[in-house]
Amino acid sequence: MNVTIAPSKARGTVSAPPSKSMAHRLLICSGLAGGTSVIHGLAPSQDILATLDCLKALGASWTYEGDTVTMEGLDPSALQPCDILRCRESGSTLRFFLPICLLSERESVLEGSPKLLSRPLSVYETLCAQRGLFFANDGKQVKVRGKLSGGTFTLPGDISSQFISGLLFALPLLEENSTIALTGTVESRSYIDLTLRALAEFGIRACWLDDRTLSVPGGQRYRPCGTSVEGDYSNAAFYEALNLLGGSVTVTGLREDSGQGDRVYRQYFKALQDGPATLSLKDCPDLGPILFAAAAALHGGTFTETRRLRIKESDRGQAMAEELQKCGIAVTVEEDTIRVTSGTLHTPKEVISGHNDHRIVMAMAVLLSKTGGTICGAEAVAKSFPDFFDRIRELEVNVTNAS
Repeated sequence: MNVTIAPSKARGTVSAPPSKSMAHRLLICSGLAGGTSVIHGLAPSQDILATLDCLKALGASWTYEGDTVTMEGLDPSALQPCDILRCRESGSTLRFFLPICLLSERESVLEGSPKLLSRPLSVYETLCAQRGLFFANDGKQVKVRGKLSGGTFTLPGDISSQFISGLLFALPLLEENSTIALTGTVESRSYIDLTLRALAEFGIRACWLDDRTLSVPGGQRYRPCGTSVEGDYSNAAFYEALNLLGGSVTVTGLREDSGQGDRVYRQYFKALQDGPATLSLKDCPDLGPILFAAAAALHGGTFTETRRLRIKESDRGQAMAEELQKCGIAVTVEEDTIRVTSGTLHTPKEVISGHNDHRIVMAMAVLLSKTGGTICGAEAVAKSFPDFFDRIRELEVNVTNAS
């Protein structure tokens, strides 16, 4: 799908979409809780539907009405995968469910797009090898077999937090107590804290012993409950970025005490407004594309600890460099640093590519509200924010679609 955006000044009030990160976590906890749980405030993005599909494949059942899922949880002690777990393009879904599948001795099969299965999974491959468990990835399916046991799990701290969260979902259900020891620099700690918050809502105890060690007692059970998904700071950032381009947008529905690392976007936007800024993406890698777009529209900027952007839905640093170049802005991508130079934005003479990446599409859509232009592959927003273009239309951004 191609989307054309004419120069516009956004204005109005909009509610933040629900947090995809918390929705994944709450759904998984409810699926592992025998009994009925009710979760309000969900949005049916492709990633969330993938997590729901996987819960059903493991034996949970659910109904989805409006923005509410009523979940009938499975019994983790009798986990019997009855179907292939279809993860679509959701990295969170794949990495969260792999350790859960190892609660059963039966073989589990997880499918995903070729791009998803090309993303790093070596942490789990090594873990399985160390514990005598079967792990195979042929680029189309991941297969695991064997029953996980507790103990000490030593992982690099600079890996995706999704691996750590995946273990946090499974380890409380083992008989033995477990410890997760992280070595080196711990990145994306805020996402680990989101997992701990979700676990606590469902009665599971796990905590930090120190800055690099997590304690997870065994022999626990998830308790069903009713809860709501908080607003999403990472997607709210796309709305508020419109204010950097002359808009007047107010975003509601964000939890002030949220543990989301992406809540720093307001602080980072202010720094970019004040002049060329140097900002770390260590704890907020998902903000990368919109921060690069904001820097392009303002005074430029230098972004550090960007290495992990290469292994997202696209190589996000390189993808944004290519698209910002079309708008007259030079970007230098290095091993762990990205520099966006100050320059004069112009309307791109070429069509902007979405790179099959929802965050690239949304970041460039915000920037095109200043310059005008066309994006191809705009349907990628369905991964996390299917009504993104409808919502910015409501803010008076001039958007037209073409098939």
